[in-house]
Amino acid sequence: MTIATPAGMEIRAEIKPGYEQILTPEALALVAKLSREFEPRRQQLLAARVERAKRLDAGERPDFLPETAHIRNGDWKIAPIPKALECRRVEITGPVERKMVINALNSGADSYMTDFEDSNTPNWDNQLTGQINMRDAVRKTISLEQNGKQYKLNDKVATLVVRPRGWHLDEKHVLVDGKRISGGIFDFALFMVHNAKEQLARGAGPYFYLPKMESHLEARLWNDIFVMTQNELGLPQGTIKATVLIETIVAAFEMDEILYELREHSAGLNAGRWDYIFSCIKKFKLDKDFCLADRPKVTMTAPFMRAYALLLLKTCHKRNAPAIGGMAALIPIKNDPEKNEVAMGGVRNDKARDATDGYDGGWVAHPGLVDLAMTEFKKVLGDRPNQIDKQRPDVEVTAKDLLDFRPEAPITEAGLRYNINVGIHYLGAWLAGNGCVPIHNLMEDAATAEISRSQVWQWIRSPKGVLEDGRKVTAEMVRAMIPEELANAKAAAPNGDSPTYERAAQIFEQMSTSEDFAEFLTLPLYEEI
Repeated sequence: MTIATPAGMEIRAEIKPGYEQILTPEALALVAKLSREFEPRRQQLLAARVERAKRLDAGERPDFLPETAHIRNGDWKIAPIPKALECRRVEITGPVERKMVINALNSGADSYMTDFEDSNTPNWDNQLTGQINMRDAVRKTISLEQNGKQYKLNDKVATLVVRPRGWHLDEKHVLVDGKRISGGIFDFALFMVHNAKEQLARGAGPYFYLPKMESHLEARLWNDIFVMTQNELGLPQGTIKATVLIETIVAAFEMDEILYELREHSAGLNAGRWDYIFSCIKKFKLDKDFCLADRPKVTMTAPFMRAYALLLLKTCHKRNAPAIGGMAALIPIKNDPEKNEVAMGGVRNDKARDATDGYDGGWVAHPGLVDLAMTEFKKVLGDRPNQIDKQRPDVEVTAKDLLDFRPEAPITEAGLRYNINVGIHYLGAWLAGNGCVPIHNLMEDAATAEISRSQVWQWIRSPKGVLEDGRKVTAEMVRAMIPEELANAKAAAPNGDSPTYERAAQIFEQMSTSEDFAEFLTLPLYEEI
C-alpha cells in the first residue's frame, strides 16, 4: 500500500492495512511541520549533552544553576491541573500492545501511562499498531479476542497518559528533507491529531509523560512544540498537560526550572528511579571515587536516592504541582506464597514511604499490585485526591546530598551474574520485539537493563570494582560468565530458542567490555530492528 506524503517527506517502511488510518495527510503534515521547525534545536540540545558529558568525564560536578536562581527563589505556580489529573494515587505503566492496553485501563489504577518508549521495542509495527490501539482506547472501542478469551474495556477506566520517545531516539523510517526525524515528535504528533479533540469531548485531554530530560532547555523545546501544535490544531493554549520524568542526575538540579518552562502545560514531576540510577553511573563512570553496590542494594533509601526523592516532592508541592513516586518493579510471584509475601511487603513499604513523605501517587508495573498500592495511599490521603497542600519546608537538600553515592558495597559474584543475566535476557526479548519483560520476578524495561550493562562496564574499570571475596571484576571474568548466563537466560525465557538471545549475548559482551561507553543501549540496538 502507498500513501501520499507531504513534499520533502519519505517513509521507508511497509504501509500495512490500517496504517493509512494513522498516517493521514493531516497527521503527516503536522509531523513534517514540527520536524522542520524544531529538529535543529533537538540536534543542538543533543550536542550540548555530549559536551556536558565530556566535562563530567573530566571531573566537573553538577550544581544548581546560578543564572536561574531567580526562578528557584520566585513565588510562581504552575497552571491549574485539570480534573482528570487531580487524582493519580496509583499509576500503572506498560507498552502499547493491545491486550496490555486493555488490562491496564481496566486495572483499577487512577491513570495509565502507555509507553512508546522504555517498555516498548520501537520497531515500525509496534509504533503504528500502538497508535491504532491509542485511537481505539480513547474511543473505548478497543477489544481483542485471544486464545478463546475476549478482552474489552470496563465502563470505568484509568485516565490515559502517553509517553513518547525521548529526545535521543530517531524515527529512522521517516525522513524529512532527507534526514531522520525525532521519534518523540512522531509519536506525539500522530497521537495529537487523532485523539486530542476526542479526549476533550470525553472530559479528559491530551496528557503526556516526557522522558530522559537533561535540562530545562529540553523542557522549553517540548513547551514550544506544545504551543505550535495547539495553534495548528485549533486548541486553547494549556490544553496539553505533561508530567516530566526526573530520571537523570543533571535534571535533578533543574527541577524548578523544568516546571517553570512547562508551567502552562505542567502536570508535575515523577521520580523515575531506575533511569536515575543508570544516569548516575553514566555521568560519573570515569570517577575513581564513584562505584555503586549490587543493583538490588541501591534502593530508594540510599542517601542520594532519598535526597532526590525529597527534593522532587518539595519542589513540586511548592509550585502546586503533583509529585508522583517511581516504579515498584516487583510483580506477583505465582506458586511461591513465601516469596510472594516478601515481594508484596517490599511494594507495600515502598508505597507507604512515598505516601507518608507526601507524594500524591506512585507507579506499579502489574495489575496485581494496584489494590495493594492504592491501600497504602488511601491510608494517608483518605478521600482526598492528592496531598499537594503538604508542603515540606523541613526538607533541605544540597548538591552534596544529591551526590552522596552510597552504598558502595557489597559487590558480589551473584550481583555481577545477575546483571549479565538480566542484560542478555532483556536484550534478547527486545530484539524479538518485546520491550517489557518479567525476569526474576521483576518487570524489566530498558532502564533496568541499562543499569545492568553500565554497572558491569564501570566495575571493570573502577578501582573499587572488587567483589566482596577480593577478586577484581575484569573483562575476562565477564566474558567467562556470559556463556553460562546466556544458557540460564535461554532456559528461563519463553522464546529462549530465538536467535536473538545469541545476538544479545554478543551485544552485551561488546557493550560491557569495550573501551567506549555507548550513551544508550537502545541506539545501536535500534539499527538492528
